[in-house]
Amino acid sequence: MILRLILGITYTAMAAAQLASWPDMPPILAAYQVGGHASMTVLAAVLIAGELAAGLWFLTAPRSRRRAPVWIYTGVSVLWAALAAQAFARALTVPVCGCFGRYLPQHLSWIILTEDALLLLYAALLLHSSRPAPTRPRPVPTNAEGVHPR
Repeated sequence: MILRLILGITYTAMAAAQLASWPDMPPILAAYQVGGHASMTVLAAVLIAGELAAGLWFLTAPRSRRRAPVWIYTGVSVLWAALAAQAFARALTVPVCGCFGRYLPQHLSWIILTEDALLLLYAALLLHSSRPAPTRPRPVPTNAEGVHPR
């Protein structure tokens, strides 16, 4: 539950900062060199919507066993990690990672990759903990002698 609250706060803050930075988000994401302005605008909208949905869900229902917010969180985390990993592997200069829009700017470095790896680890932990409990077979009713009636 504590992990969900922390992630809820973090992802809601990320979405809010990115939304406040909306005009800057496509150019920030363009530094990752994975598409044009139109696709970066769509990517920014998807990231913000996903972060907001997962973040608010984790904050409002931290004990929920539902998998939807966990999958949304996982998808957003995978997108950010993939963007960072491919840019780092290609030795691209990304002056602002975009995690919090234009706020709390960090350049792409191994620190960002480590943060992304931790977010993916959290995603794996959340996916594991959100699995439904195994169902136990119902006991077969028996009569007083312990024999199943036919």
